[in-house]
Amino acid sequence: MDELYDELIQYGSVDCNVSFASMTTLRIGGLARYVFYPESDVALDAVIRLLKERNVSYKLIGKGSDLLCSDDNYEGVVIRLDRHFNDMYFDGCDATVQAGCSIIALAVNAMQRGLSGMEFASGIPGTIGGAIFMNAGAYKSSMADVVKEVFVYRDGRLEWIPASECGFGYRCSVFQEHTDWIILAAKISLVEKDKEEIEKLMEDRRTRRFASQPLEFPSCGSVFRNPEGMNAWQLIDGIGYRGKRIGDAEVSTKHCNFIVNKGRATAQDYLALVREIQEEVRKKYGVELHTEMEMFNWH
Repeated sequence: MDELYDELIQYGSVDCNVSFASMTTLRIGGLARYVFYPESDVALDAVIRLLKERNVSYKLIGKGSDLLCSDDNYEGVVIRLDRHFNDMYFDGCDATVQAGCSIIALAVNAMQRGLSGMEFASGIPGTIGGAIFMNAGAYKSSMADVVKEVFVYRDGRLEWIPASECGFGYRCSVFQEHTDWIILAAKISLVEKDKEEIEKLMEDRRTRRFASQPLEFPSCGSVFRNPEGMNAWQLIDGIGYRGKRIGDAEVSTKHCNFIVNKGRATAQDYLALVREIQEEVRKKYGVELHTEMEMFNWH
């Protein structure tokens, strides 16, 4: 009899022994003992209290598009909001969007309403919650440009906090410092624009993305943040690492700031390649490359 499973199932759906490879775009990682999908704010609150009481670790993930999980198994609970927390509501130029909603779905829905502001995100395979957590961005725009408020569960309370308190910076936010805060929704501020114009911009960017990024292989998107005034991919190209491979982890020949999984790459393969690139760039250029993706379940 699994007592924790029996308690979790009262508040939502539960899957057991789920591979992180099936929950991340990189298709890498060990098994999660439990994956829990809460059905409501109340259910989420009850489960967080339960897990804290029992001293069981937990981790919230969205679509896993910026996550490098270790090959080890995780004995805690992965909480996912994309099954029940995925609604969006439009009121004039504002959208209130739940954290589990696909950011691409929001961009498309906004476009259909003639609302501009989310075009930059139309190719990011993540959720609203994950995008806010990372302050995801592209084409010189980011979530910080459109978020008005964030609905957060913290210290056992539900509350709206203004964007000014979210600590947004380049690929970072206050939520990375407070991993016990849970993003549940956000108010997004958009502007009216011609629908065809928005659609054309999104289509142009989609074409550019397919031409420049290795979308045919699993990856976690851009691996490294761009150093001030530089492009990470040029530094990686400069050390001769285009196509460099460790196991089935390979620096993309199409875009050097992508490390792709060519088959059965392990987390260790991937991390070894990341560390090697950092070391070689440091030696040749004296530049520290910092990763964009979040690392989870490494000891």
